[in-house]
Amino acid sequence: MTFPILKSYCIKKAHSLNKRENIDDEILKEELLIEASKKDLGHFEFLYNKYYESIFRYVYHRTGDEDETADIVSKVFVNAMNAIHKYECRGLPFGAWLFRIASNETKKYFRGSKKMVLCIDEQKLGQLWNCGEVDDESDKIQIIEKLIEHLSEEEITILQLKYFEDKSFKEIALLLNKKESAVKMKMYRAFNKLKSMYEKIDT
Repeated sequence: MTFPILKSYCIKKAHSLNKRENIDDEILKEELLIEASKKDLGHFEFLYNKYYESIFRYVYHRTGDEDETADIVSKVFVNAMNAIHKYECRGLPFGAWLFRIASNETKKYFRGSKKMVLCIDEQKLGQLWNCGEVDDESDKIQIIEKLIEHLSEEEITILQLKYFEDKSFKEIALLLNKKESAVKMKMYRAFNKLKSMYEKIDT
């Protein structure tokens, strides 16, 4: 099912948005959809389809449970639709707002329960850390997951977005509302923590 956007509305809105400098074409398209969604939620389907998979993957790497992830992601998009009229377009990807909602909903899921962790995909493991001389993949995963539990939620989020969501430092900075240099520093510090903890258990 498609939801046509009125040409006259798009042309008028695009004209005003194009006056802004350095705006990305993809962001411009999103802003048109967002403004249209404020008038008719039917247009939100385009944004839902664009971001559902990445939001689901983000949450799943925290829960490791498909059913729980589906419930959380459902709440994320319901919350987004309910609050879309409050959303202000500021030249940032709409996904940044969705990821923040997803982060908050995931925290609620873990509230009063175990600490949030990062479920590691074997195919992505090598990108994160080779974990010394450990050869068995399952052993590597167990070691790294155990060590990651000692990182802060923000450090875990940065590692996840960088190595498991394939986000650039610039994208992560936008998602977390931080400077790119600060994100890089936090990631390197997280690595140093992991290596330091591994050295202690390896001695």
